[in-house]
Amino acid sequence: MAAHRCSRSALLLVLCSLCLFSIAESQETTPAGDHRATGVDNPQSVTGSTEQMAEQPTVVEEEEEEEEDRRWEATRDEVETENTSAPDTSAPTFEVHSSVPKPKDDFQEELVIRPLHSGDIYASFQFRTLWETDFTTGNKVSHYRLFPKSLGQVISKFSVRELHISFTQGYWRTMQWGQPFLPSPPGAELWVWFQDSVTDVDETWKELTNVLSGIFCASLNFIDSTNTVQPSASFKPLGIGNVTDHRFLRYATLPREIVCTENLTPWKKLLPCGSKAGLAVLLKSEKLFHSSFHSQAVHIRPVCKDWQCKTKSWELRQTLNVVFDLHTPGQGKQEWSLFKMFSRTLTEACPLASSSKIYVDITDDPQGEQFEVSPATHLLSQAMVLGDRRTFSLYDLTQQITFGTVRSLNLHIRWKSSEGYIHYQPSKDRVRPHLLEMLVQLPPNSVTEVTVQFERALLKWTEYTPDPNHGFYVGSSVISSLVPSIVAMDTNSTREQPLFSSL
Repeated sequence: MAAHRCSRSALLLVLCSLCLFSIAESQETTPAGDHRATGVDNPQSVTGSTEQMAEQPTVVEEEEEEEEDRRWEATRDEVETENTSAPDTSAPTFEVHSSVPKPKDDFQEELVIRPLHSGDIYASFQFRTLWETDFTTGNKVSHYRLFPKSLGQVISKFSVRELHISFTQGYWRTMQWGQPFLPSPPGAELWVWFQDSVTDVDETWKELTNVLSGIFCASLNFIDSTNTVQPSASFKPLGIGNVTDHRFLRYATLPREIVCTENLTPWKKLLPCGSKAGLAVLLKSEKLFHSSFHSQAVHIRPVCKDWQCKTKSWELRQTLNVVFDLHTPGQGKQEWSLFKMFSRTLTEACPLASSSKIYVDITDDPQGEQFEVSPATHLLSQAMVLGDRRTFSLYDLTQQITFGTVRSLNLHIRWKSSEGYIHYQPSKDRVRPHLLEMLVQLPPNSVTEVTVQFERALLKWTEYTPDPNHGFYVGSSVISSLVPSIVAMDTNSTREQPLFSSL
């Protein structure tokens, strides 16, 4: 029994010693002068229970944390006061790095409008997507943001280095319209550069045309060895690289390919915003296909990301070029607007586009003496186009001021000369014929030749005239001359006079 009592006494002595040591250590770490720490100096706390002694360090730790917070708040207030009163330019700056990576793709859209010398309007759309990725490394690309997934899979699967495809309806009249921005032949055109890792180019070419036929709803699956060639001097690569082996190049055309809405709809779906926002809103099929010329194309190539070309990006350019007859929508008036040509106006840019701009070519009329562009803009841009320096009026769709208070942009071009070089009224089937009037000044001793091209519509079987082998006759032309003479100025036709005296 005495041994048990001694052991208990020793245990209580050890516990009391540990508690006293903890209290002493707490007093040393507690800031002096703190009124909330004076309870430790009370001798009664030393003789208290072991449970109360165990709780005391926890209270002290909480008080230390509160004191530390007050110190940080005071320091922050002092720093803010110093920054507002006298900013220190030598202080280091810290950047907050977000865990979300920045997107490595970019989308831009632009529209160039150019009045032609023939009186027609040339509109050129370009949608450009840049993506900093590499399809040739063998790694599967699974995340697509702006770049269309269907074309990305084509590049990766068939080891495509460059792809150029166009669908054109009509003929480009160089003598009347000048040079186009991007030339293209009538029908469908396709030319592709493959990577040098392709072992069987002909088989890969055949599979590629079948896949593209499904993407663009075209007859590209009819491309075979009979209409495929392998050029050796033309169709050089437009992207970066030193590929010169023309064994990896294939070119084919389908001149009789009919371009229609089935080709335009999948083409518009490749855009990040589709045809819901931005410049693509203007691409209305019933207006585009009733034009003098229409061409849509897709161009894919590798380009340099920076000027040192250390990083490679893939460029996707979707272009659409269309020429409108000026007199058809204006009913003989020399004016043009977005609504008359496209039956739409612009209300916003594509939300995914970093740049959305419209350029109106005013090079031939910089002072606005021949035609007027409204709404007016003070932004001008100059660029070298096909070797000529051109001046453009610039409209930035990313700026809210461009749309004005009506929140709608309808560009309008009006020629100032009311008395026109032509007056044209188009015909309507089975309603009215064509009317073309031209006011010309003929120099003496000269010969003037006027040529008119027209097409006869297909008639119903009840509308054919008897003996149709003669063909169809065109109404005679009427020439009215204004001769400055005294006889011509006499408008009194009531006097009796011979016939010859009035001529």
